Amino acid sequence: MRLPNLLCSMLLACGIVATPALAADKVLNVGTDATFAPFEMLNDKREVIGFDAELIQAIASKAGLKVKLVNTPWEGLFAGLNNGDRDIVIAAVTITPERKQSMDFSEPYFEAKQLIVIPGSSKIGSLAELKGKKIGVQTGTTGDSVAQKAFGKTSPDIRRFESIPLALTELKNGGVQAVIADNGVVRNYLVNNPNLQFRTIDDTSFGKEYYGIAVKKGNKALLDKLNQGLAGIRADGTYAKINAKYFGK
Repeated sequence: MRLPNLLCSMLLACGIVATPALAADKVLNVGTDATFAPFEMLNDKREVIGFDAELIQAIASKAGLKVKLVNTPWEGLFAGLNNGDRDIVIAAVTITPERKQSMDFSEPYFEAKQLIVIPGSSKIGSLAELKGKKIGVQTGTTGDSVAQKAFGKTSPDIRRFESIPLALTELKNGGVQAVIADNGVVRNYLVNNPNLQFRTIDDTSFGKEYYGIAVKKGNKALLDKLNQGLAGIRADGTYAKINAKYFGK
């Protein structure tokens, strides 16, 4: 709703900037990359399901918002947020200082960390021992950043893939000697592919990470609603139920 010209003039004269209210009937487009099980994946009907999918639906319901999940390649998620094609992004996105410069994040909703995946017969025992080895990562993820920090941004040994499952398939085929990826995705993959006999390394240099829901920089009205909904589902037990469904108690 537009403010009358006189009221607008008064607000500007006082140095007050009006934040547009969220339209009650607006359906918010939620970008997510459905290649990151168990956080987001597609079912047989090509619908987005998973931990993040259920979480954002519960948050929206609690906050009085309407949302629609839109499967979006990881490389296009943040561009879509910035140009307005997506109102929200929830895709196991780690909150980092670099990302906070170009988008705003909700309160953290999940604690994660990186793991190194190697064949069961491998003698590798730490991140440092990956020097000179071919390493698979998903493009633009925290695993990619970890590899770059350890071995250089232009290292020819870092092999980038569109998804973690593709990187792990390359590990199976011998194209890379290790994969660095988020613990939740790795553990879900290994549980569902026990025949691969991969093992994981939790390197002491890996710190805790926190996932957040992203909105366009400056969209405080929407961010406040999402934080309100997140706090609400934590308080009423809904968050705990969704978490237990995907990750156990």
